[in-house]
Amino acid sequence: MTNATGPSMAFYGQEASFGYPAGMTVVDFVPEEIKHLVHQHWYSFPPVNPMWHYLLGVIYIFLGFFSIVGNGLVIYLFMKSKELKSPANILIVNLALSDLIMLTTNFPPFAYNCFMGGKWMFSAFFCELYAALGAVTGVCSIWSLVMISWDRYNIICNSFNGPKLTKGKAMGMCLFCWAMAIGWALPPFFGWGKYIPEGILDSCSYDYISQDFNTKSYNMCIIFFDFCFPATIIIGSYVFIVKAIYAHEKAMREQAKKMNVSNLRSNEAESQRAEIRIAKTAIANVCLWFACWAPYACITIQGVSGNYQNITPLVTMLPALLAKSASCYNPFVYAISHPKYRLAITKHMPWFCVHETERKTDDNQSNTTVTNEKA
Repeated sequence: MTNATGPSMAFYGQEASFGYPAGMTVVDFVPEEIKHLVHQHWYSFPPVNPMWHYLLGVIYIFLGFFSIVGNGLVIYLFMKSKELKSPANILIVNLALSDLIMLTTNFPPFAYNCFMGGKWMFSAFFCELYAALGAVTGVCSIWSLVMISWDRYNIICNSFNGPKLTKGKAMGMCLFCWAMAIGWALPPFFGWGKYIPEGILDSCSYDYISQDFNTKSYNMCIIFFDFCFPATIIIGSYVFIVKAIYAHEKAMREQAKKMNVSNLRSNEAESQRAEIRIAKTAIANVCLWFACWAPYACITIQGVSGNYQNITPLVTMLPALLAKSASCYNPFVYAISHPKYRLAITKHMPWFCVHETERKTDDNQSNTTVTNEKA
């Protein structure tokens, strides 16, 4: 029965699950014009409970709202406040821009599909475009986090001895992130890899199920260059950051003990504490990112390896939903916890009821220290 129209088929018949006739599959809801994109693997699963379509649609609306508000706030404050226009914040705004594009391009079509019968309502080309936009923004976000991690490592571990991040370098790093993202998203349009409907078939993503060499080689490259390799850089950066923080604090305690004082803090130390605070924020952000993306990465790796045992429509969709949620918490982590962003909110958006006071600095404090505080 291939002309079923989605949740409206509920309660048709008495013996099949959720009211669907026996023998129906999740593919029966897919329009004929895009069935050539559906992998044979999905033909073995019955339709999911219609409740899932509506539930996922509602969740995506909430994700879209928080992503647009949060990332829009970060970008607006960066454009409005001169104090935030530092090289380090250029990287943060690049992450916010990528996250903003992710949800604004992905959640409206997905939510529309969920409420219009739980099927893909657009053309085959738009399915590929939808998947490509998700790929571009996802890859750009992780490489933006790589650049942010490197910047934190450079400031904390190398201090004044490391290469200084300028606005020109920051812009170059942002361009690199977008070049990597677009570069890896284009090959499926030219025959290397594919974009196909996935899960409950009202969204599209990489084809990580097909076992031909062309598709497998593309997915293996994506997994390595856009997940494993960046993850290694991020983890390595923060391992060295934590070691540097520990060594610094240990040296401060030993020096205070030799001088027979309870505390040994200088302007330099205050600057270092500010960087440590920023590093903790970034570490929390990266940990949240891994918590969101690792389940989807595991599903992808499992599919590429040919093990389909746990790749069911819902098992696929829920990690994908979790991955999209990564675009929502980034702006709130940086905007709420960072004093400079809170100060900008207090100044430019007083109705937000955030009351942050500007900390005064000593006259002897160096310009570099002030710059680090603004980072």
